[in-house]
Amino acid sequence: MDKHTVIEEAIALIPNGADIMIGGFGSPGTPFTLIEELLRQGQTDLTLIKNDANETGIGISRLIENGQVKKLITTHIGLNKKVVDLMNDGSLEVSFFPQGILAEKIRTAGAGSFGFLTDIGLHSEITDKKDIIDWQGKQVKIEPALYANFALFHAGRADTFGNLTYRATAMNFCPLMAMAAETVIVETPNLVTPGSIAPETVHTPSAFVSKVVKIDASGPEYDLMEGRYEP
Repeated sequence: MDKHTVIEEAIALIPNGADIMIGGFGSPGTPFTLIEELLRQGQTDLTLIKNDANETGIGISRLIENGQVKKLITTHIGLNKKVVDLMNDGSLEVSFFPQGILAEKIRTAGAGSFGFLTDIGLHSEITDKKDIIDWQGKQVKIEPALYANFALFHAGRADTFGNLTYRATAMNFCPLMAMAAETVIVETPNLVTPGSIAPETVHTPSAFVSKVVKIDASGPEYDLMEGRYEP
C-alpha cells in the first residue's frame, strides 16, 4: 500500500487536543518540516512527548513558544531557557521522567502492556506515593505505559510503503514511538521505491507507519535532522 502523501494532508489529520510523540534525540530525528506545518496549521491544546524540548526557536520549542502546547512530557529541558521560563511561570505543564523510564513507558505501550514495575526514583519527587506497592517483599512503583494519538519523526530513508531507516541518535526513540502511537507520520528526504531498502536494514517496518512525506534535502537544518554536524 502506497503511503506517500503531501504534508498538508498528513498534518491535517491531527486535531486540537491531540497527544503527539515527537521523535528525535536533540536534533537528529526531529521532524522539523512536519513541526513547521503543524505550526502553520495552528492546532492547539497539544500534549507533546519528546526526549527534550529542542533549543529555543527550533523544533518543538516553536510550537511551545507559539502557545500551541498545553503539556510536555520529557526527560530534560535544560538547553531551552524559554521553555524553562514557561514552566516556571505556569504557562506550560511539564512532566519529567528519567530517560530510560520514558523509553520503557513508550516501549511497554508498543508491546501492548499496561505498565511495568520499577524501583527507579522510588523515594524522589518523580514518584507519587499512591503508585508504590509491595511486591515479593520489596517496595516498587507502578509505571504506566505511555501511548499517543500520533507520532511524528524524521527518517533518513523511507520507501513509499513506509519501511524506514534512521541515522545517528534518531534510533533512540523513533522505533519505540512508531509502535506506541495510533497514527505515525514520517518525513524523509530520501523516498525510494519498495524493495530499495534491504529487509535487514529496516529499523521500522511499514506495518507501523501511516503516512510518509517527502521533504527538501537541503540546508543546515537538514544536516541537524540527519545527525551530521560537520561544516
